[in-house]
Amino acid sequence: MTAIEVRGLTMSYADRQVLKGVDFEVRRGEVFCLLGPNGAGKTTTVEILEGFRQRTGGDVRVLGMDPAAQSARLRERIGIVLQECGFPRQARVGELINMWRAYYPKPRALDDLLNVVELTEDRNTQVRRLSGGQRRRLDLALALAGDPDLIFLDEPTTGFDPESRRRCWAAIENLRSLGKTIVLTTHYLDEAERLADRVAILQAGQIQVAGTVRHVAREAGVPTTIKFTAPERVLDGTLPPPRCLDVVVTGDVAVCHTDCASAAVRELLSWAAANDLGDLDGLSVETPTLEDAYLQLVSSLPGRRLPEALEPLVTGGTH
Repeated sequence: MTAIEVRGLTMSYADRQVLKGVDFEVRRGEVFCLLGPNGAGKTTTVEILEGFRQRTGGDVRVLGMDPAAQSARLRERIGIVLQECGFPRQARVGELINMWRAYYPKPRALDDLLNVVELTEDRNTQVRRLSGGQRRRLDLALALAGDPDLIFLDEPTTGFDPESRRRCWAAIENLRSLGKTIVLTTHYLDEAERLADRVAILQAGQIQVAGTVRHVAREAGVPTTIKFTAPERVLDGTLPPPRCLDVVVTGDVAVCHTDCASAAVRELLSWAAANDLGDLDGLSVETPTLEDAYLQLVSSLPGRRLPEALEPLVTGGTH
């Protein structure tokens, strides 16, 4: 079953077309991550899904409703975590969550909310005494107050230290275990790879590719890398590497790139056995990361621009 269906979505501002026929779907119970460079149309797309912005054209269904026509009804079933939220600094965590719960006819129990976001011990803590990571998890608790079916998370860990990021990730994974559908936007590709069941890359107003990380890497044409320690006979030139694989030896390390790792590994092992080499020392298979695939896709498109979190990797600057 689908939680979100988007077909032919367009959006224009004056003479500028931001979205140019966007198509994707989000399945119920999954974490779906929308990726793309700044200015690609991610925020516009999400605001249309949330019912905060009218679209120019196309068909959009969120939990079976048109957000443009049924926004009030829709908001009873969705939770939204924005990049920044402001709370009364003197309020205590528990009382603030209860204020949010009072807006809904069938709110989730306070103890459940505190447990899901790991704030049980901070029930009586004032907001002003919370760390940035704790406040972000409080954001999550408030978004869950009405027990929504669908949750939108907008860059939930921007500016966090590593420990705070991982605790926020754990809270999001708790939501998935509860069967919630989550739409995530982030500039951190390791975060998307860790959390998302599927991703979509939006660039130049269109979805360039959508699917699992493995599918996206395959579509991007990023190969798998296989490495092993080159046997002595390869190093001294008396035994050539397998001819059917493009093996390059640098120092004592042999490397090959392939689109089919299992077949390449079988070929290497057969070659080693046929030449009495025994086990291949240091044999490793490095599958493409989401970052590899993203960079490959975005760099191949016109008008490309990397997300801020990746620019230092390319320019050599600091972030």
